[in-house]
Amino acid sequence: MKQFVSSPARWLAMLACLFTVTLAQAQDDGTDHSVTIEKDIRHTVVAADGTYTFTQDLVLRINEDRAIKVRAQHPLPYNRTQETLEVKEAYTLKADGRKVAVSAEQIREQQEPASAQAPMFHDSLVKVVIFPDVAVGDRLVLSYKKQRTTALFPGQFEDINFPELHPVDRFTLIYDLPADLALQADAKGFKASSPKAAAGRKVYQWDYQPSAQPRREQGSIAYSDYGQYLAVSTFKDYASFARAYAQRANVEVTPAIRELALSLTAKADSPRAKALVLGDWVRKNIRYVAVYIGSGSVVPHAAQTVLDNRYGDCKDHVALLEALLKAVDIDSTPALVNLGSAHQLPKVPTLGVLNHAINYIPRLDLYLDSTAEPIAAGFLPITVLDKPTVLTASATLGRTPGMQPSKVENLTTFRIDAKGGASFEHDSNVEGWAAEFNRWGLRSMQPSDRDLLVQRILSAYGQSGSGKVEVSGLDEVSPRFDMKFVGTTSNLVNFPGPIGVPTLTSFAGGIAQSVFGIVSEKERRQPFTCIAGLTEERARFEFPAGVQIIALPKPVALNTAHFDYSAAYQQEGNAVVITRRFDFRHPSAVCSPDDFKAMLPSVETMIRDLNSQVIVQQG
Repeated sequence: MKQFVSSPARWLAMLACLFTVTLAQAQDDGTDHSVTIEKDIRHTVVAADGTYTFTQDLVLRINEDRAIKVRAQHPLPYNRTQETLEVKEAYTLKADGRKVAVSAEQIREQQEPASAQAPMFHDSLVKVVIFPDVAVGDRLVLSYKKQRTTALFPGQFEDINFPELHPVDRFTLIYDLPADLALQADAKGFKASSPKAAAGRKVYQWDYQPSAQPRREQGSIAYSDYGQYLAVSTFKDYASFARAYAQRANVEVTPAIRELALSLTAKADSPRAKALVLGDWVRKNIRYVAVYIGSGSVVPHAAQTVLDNRYGDCKDHVALLEALLKAVDIDSTPALVNLGSAHQLPKVPTLGVLNHAINYIPRLDLYLDSTAEPIAAGFLPITVLDKPTVLTASATLGRTPGMQPSKVENLTTFRIDAKGGASFEHDSNVEGWAAEFNRWGLRSMQPSDRDLLVQRILSAYGQSGSGKVEVSGLDEVSPRFDMKFVGTTSNLVNFPGPIGVPTLTSFAGGIAQSVFGIVSEKERRQPFTCIAGLTEERARFEFPAGVQIIALPKPVALNTAHFDYSAAYQQEGNAVVITRRFDFRHPSAVCSPDDFKAMLPSVETMIRDLNSQVIVQQG
């Protein structure tokens, strides 16, 4: 069952800086040959009220040992309050023709796995079909029926299917609907047959046309943006889809909600200031808990209930924040959006990639995502940037911003001793969307983990050392965040030399990480995520007496359509000062393969500079 899901606790893992550079990979085949889909026929019979009966007939051939562990247990999820599920036939077909039937004891029912990122309560169950005596060359045969007794959207039907990235002999999708319930389709890689009419019904069929599946490139956008899928819908357009959602998501401003909103915004002097105060209050005070019971996947709980409980999922957050805004005369709308890497919607109205809900304030042209705990109101997590949105109150489409303010300033001083070790201080000032993210990340750490942070960063650079983090204001909300690392490393320079000293100006989240991240792939055939931002860095290397500075790298200056980059090297007595500036300019959060080609010469120049060395000799 499709659900609007948000996992705020995973922001840190998703956005954390990479301290190592992933090696570029060759452009290889993305098809997994461990299994062949010999037959996959999915038949859906839709009733006039939007309920339906779904059957699937599936035959898989096991080609490699590694597929047995994954495919010999087949999960079949369903909603126990709105669906029934019956396994009609299941057996292992041995290579010699024998059938080994799945017994009743080998069909186990369990609760659907809960999210590891947030509390989750729902009425979805999973029937797991456990195939016996499976070996390479065997076929797994499964036939089951699912009856949907309550429509997600009454009187409407929508669906989306993607091919599995395995060799496929046959993948057929059949939809049988009342003749007066027109079905629209967006088919990529699926061939339609002429609809068949019979007894007031119309039957549609699409067959998958197998083609080469490219490997998913690192950082690339979602497969749905460039790959094959079949989306079908009885909704006329996204406007009618939006209205259907809005009809089931009414918001009431209760006296308690009005009183809270007025008290919170008493000192706010503008509609935007009020909106940010309310957004931050919901973000900080309503914890994320996914509760999907009955129609809960698309219907929020009442705003007052969410306030009383102090928890809710993304739709519940939206409902409460909408009510609080309304109480201070700020109109807003739920905005349905993708939380992930999909930047396009299917041409026909379907939940499809719409798996999240946030708020949008038209008069301020402002999106608020109160489930993103690490992101202050006024900013969005990068997984929601540059995304199409379905605005349910106005029944229109919108789009989130393609970029947002971001600036990082790093200042580092290394005081090197005669043995090649060094003490250091690193000051980092972060402004914009990442300020609260960094503050939240440190606030969420155990004190023991915070103490080890500097050691782990040094280790990523091949350095052996330790240190501590000095920070204040972890509980405040501010568009700027300052933190300081202090510590020592025992192996910064390998004296006596002549030896090259790395021109290190970054610790975590600096210029080097940004530049090397662009070339995590040698070539690109798929659009990829790219986030604009400005980073300025200054590093000072103070060498001890008796160490001669022999040579400095040459300065670099680039100013292209995408980059403004500079690097300067200056000797001050027995110290070297390195100053770098990296301004990545791109109006969208997505870069194309052509963008990558255009960027590559500049990136290669920046990499050569980042890999440069100061040559020194002792004695």
